[in-house]
Amino acid sequence: MKAFRISGRFRMGRDWQPFSKELAAADEAAAREKLLSILGSQHGVPRKYVSIAGVEEVAKDQVKDHAVKYALEAGA
Repeated sequence: MKAFRISGRFRMGRDWQPFSKELAAADEAAAREKLLSILGSQHGVPRKYVSIAGVEEVAKDQVKDHAVKYALEAGA
């Protein structure tokens, strides 16, 4: 597993809300899919209203999200 930081924006009502999210996934495509799934289930945002600006791989020692750290350690 690798850690990824995904940034972009999604539409909430009439406004676009910026976001940055850290996720643990096998590769970049899986991280994008996981992000779309999370935003859809937690915020009810359709995929067409999510704009991903960038995806970057994050080193294990630079991960800030505790759930991601735990997932990386459990997968090792």
